[in-house]
Amino acid sequence: MTSFRLALIQLQISSIKSDNVTRACSFIREAATQGAKIVSLPECFNSPYGAKYFPEYAEKIPGESTQKLSEVAKECSIYLIGAYCRVGLGICYDMRFAELAQIYAQRGCQLLVYPGAFNLTTGPAHWELLQRSRAVDNQVYVATASPARDDKASYVAWGHSTVVNPWGEVLAKAGTEEAIVYSDIDLKKLAEIRQQIPVFRQKRSDLYAVEMKKP
Repeated sequence: MTSFRLALIQLQISSIKSDNVTRACSFIREAATQGAKIVSLPECFNSPYGAKYFPEYAEKIPGESTQKLSEVAKECSIYLIGAYCRVGLGICYDMRFAELAQIYAQRGCQLLVYPGAFNLTTGPAHWELLQRSRAVDNQVYVATASPARDDKASYVAWGHSTVVNPWGEVLAKAGTEEAIVYSDIDLKKLAEIRQQIPVFRQKRSDLYAVEMKKP
């Protein structure tokens, strides 16, 4: 398969975990009916954003949230990040580290997905810029899934879940409201770009290299 549909769910997060999970599953089902084969939820999709919420909302794995997600993925025959192409996964702040994206690309990844929640300062300044940079540097698709914006929340997310192609073009982008973003991922197009500008073959690995280290 050389193409597939990706869906990013920009979810409005509440303080009630069960409601967040139920609504996430509802959006996943909707995305599947629209032909999505890979679906991404935002960072902290089942809880308000912020480390202070972790003790209350944390779960064992498997737990309530992972069980529900597993069930809906099986029901809809979709993947919640994985398969169809090699996918690299980071979160939010990881997008700032070019080395991680480079390692994923070296290992054959064709799509990088970053569930994240930039704020109203970093969002307008860096959200799209970093995605386009990681996409062009590594000739991969880059997708980001943000929570929807809630101006009354303790942490106000930027929103604007986005998909960028390996040429650095924005293929799809949400606004600030709750939404599902769809984009058709064309791996043939990716291969054509890598052939036109063969950076992987022309890197001077005799002079410089980025390597993954074991923890």
